[in-house]
Amino acid sequence: MKTGYDKLMKESHYFADKGAEYSMNWIYFAKLFRTRFQAGCLAKRLEQDGWIYGYHDPRFVEIYRSRKGKYGVRFLP
Repeated sequence: MKTGYDKLMKESHYFADKGAEYSMNWIYFAKLFRTRFQAGCLAKRLEQDGWIYGYHDPRFVEIYRSRKGKYGVRFLP
């Protein structure tokens, strides 16, 4: 079963006119949080702010865990 993430990864690779392959890179939010809940609140806000303020939403927002055990948010524009 394919997830939305799998579909997004296929869409994130595109080809330019000259045949060169480019891929989208993750943008990491600078702050790390102690709990997953705190990071989830920021992730939800990133998803909703575009709708409220009228700019493009990030295509995919993800919560990740750092090597030191803190949680962060990254997204694809």
